[in-house]
Amino acid sequence: MTHPLILIIDDDDSLRRVMELSLLGAGYSVATAENGRQGLELFEQLNPDVVVTDVQMPELTGYEVLEQIKQKKPETLVIVITAFGSIDKAVKAMKLGAYDYITKPFGRDVLRLVLGKALEYRDRRTTRSSGVRETSSDNLIVGQSPQIKNLLEMVTRVAATDATVLLTGESGTGKEVFAREIHRLSTRQDKPFVAVNCAAIPSELLESELFGHIKGAFTGAVRNREGHFQQAHGGTLFLDEIGELPLALQPKLLRALQEKQIEPVGGITQDVDVRVVAATNRDLEQALRDQSFREDLYYRLAVVTLDLPTLRERQEDIPLFVDHFLKNFDATGVTLAEDVMPLLMRYPWPGNIRELANAVERMTVLHTGEQIGVDDLPAKILQNRQEKFDTSIRLPQQGYSLAELEKQAVVDALQKNNWNQSRAAAFLHIPRHTLIYRMEKYDIPRKKPETEAKEK
Repeated sequence: MTHPLILIIDDDDSLRRVMELSLLGAGYSVATAENGRQGLELFEQLNPDVVVTDVQMPELTGYEVLEQIKQKKPETLVIVITAFGSIDKAVKAMKLGAYDYITKPFGRDVLRLVLGKALEYRDRRTTRSSGVRETSSDNLIVGQSPQIKNLLEMVTRVAATDATVLLTGESGTGKEVFAREIHRLSTRQDKPFVAVNCAAIPSELLESELFGHIKGAFTGAVRNREGHFQQAHGGTLFLDEIGELPLALQPKLLRALQEKQIEPVGGITQDVDVRVVAATNRDLEQALRDQSFREDLYYRLAVVTLDLPTLRERQEDIPLFVDHFLKNFDATGVTLAEDVMPLLMRYPWPGNIRELANAVERMTVLHTGEQIGVDDLPAKILQNRQEKFDTSIRLPQQGYSLAELEKQAVVDALQKNNWNQSRAAAFLHIPRHTLIYRMEKYDIPRKKPETEAKEK
């Protein structure tokens, strides 16, 4: 039987030797290199199963080693070693294609565990070819658009690690479905998946909900109660609407992520083994500037950030979704009239997939016969078809500024939508991140100006 070959690249002689002996003792074949150039030469010669490389090395850094390996053989799994607290370096490495990261100092068991998961991931990695990937009877990832294919590739890669993941995107883009897919593809798939909406729980109860409490810890605590961290032990905890987490509670969550320890209300410290996936439709970077979200917690959560596209950015997936929802609503024999789908694809869907599901369900309930026609569409979709506006521009003799015209369009859209960026982006038929770029470009404030608010 052939033993997996691990290539270790590290300029620290003692650490390199310790890692080598540990892996040899675990039954691996091991090759070592004392710098990046020597490591790349051995990589060419030996074609190792996994590469473990330090980030901070003279001459050729671990980033450069990683990039060159990914160029030559993209499927190679690379694990990077960073200094304690260097989460920004780990994030950069993951974006460059690293499989996982380890922070110094680490024990031999940590290295063996990460390598074991890497090789397990390699053995069960499969390609995705269909337009619908089933996760359970209620959770499906639908789509063949380039955005979804790229996103699913990232999901597959990150699922095999224990890295925390931050899912961002507008409301209704399917963040919980992707969180469940990460769990399903992970080595924790047979353990609990626990979903928590941080915005739906009163702030005074959230600490107890997350971390549990013991009997007598506060008025009404008549018995011990497990929190969601304990319930998810061994599995995955999905923290939705993480941007709504109270500032006072954020240090406790940070400790749970860093130390793998929690402290129930009124109790003592407990160890937990939980992989956290968080999600938000808020701009957390703006929250950092507003000091309503801790920077250290943000970087601990955003080791890997996956930005989910809006439905208007992946219009080619709308027919797949419609077909999927028709089956879900027991309307498999129902067809659409020819002029229905073009209207569904033209509509901007500010509520994204959730709004589309609602519209399809409504149509299946209200239609008569075996075909859904234009008259069965929600009024707002018909209104979108009927809305007309004068696109002609009377050009002044002296000319005009295209930039000013674009800026005014952005301001008008924000004013029309009460300064809600998601709705303004949908109104302009552009992605939200494009709107934010235009706002920054033209120095347009992100909040409603005080003068305008006072006038109203």
